[in-house]
Amino acid sequence: MHEVQRNALERAIVAVCSFVLWLTSGVIFAILTANTVLRYASGSSLQWANELPELLFPWLVMAGVVLAAERGAHIATVFLVEAVPQAARRVICVAGWLTVAGLYATLAWATWAMLEIVHDEKSPILQVPGSVTYGCVMGGMVMLALLALQSAWRAWCASPAPAPTPEPGSVPEIQAPHW
Repeated sequence: MHEVQRNALERAIVAVCSFVLWLTSGVIFAILTANTVLRYASGSSLQWANELPELLFPWLVMAGVVLAAERGAHIATVFLVEAVPQAARRVICVAGWLTVAGLYATLAWATWAMLEIVHDEKSPILQVPGSVTYGCVMGGMVMLALLALQSAWRAWCASPAPAPTPEPGSVPEIQAPHW
């Protein structure tokens, strides 16, 4: 699989999500380790040590989802698309990516509309508004929509490649494309 050159938008998304992933993983690990040591050493624990990892976990997951999407690491079923002629394949891929972008944008918009409602919900100990977690989801959906638009553009601009001719008796290799 060839390496795709990232543009500025993709580099920014990867940088932000990588930072969030490493930061949340490190903080969650440190808090849970410290709280476990404290429990065994003194029989007590930090009141907020269970709540903060719960607040950080959605950020960790969303960053991982966006990074996986950027790398094309999600599951894809491509055998039907590969069965059609190249011209139709381009149209199907562009339409598919535009549909995905539209759906992510719709989810981001719906989440935006809910932020004011969930802002009043506070975590029990730290009093963090519920909009913080919803904001994380909304940000992830926006990034996923932008990546899908980028994939639609790459699919549209892709030069048609000739279909590979398999060797007699060989089993064809199945790969998910990374636009």
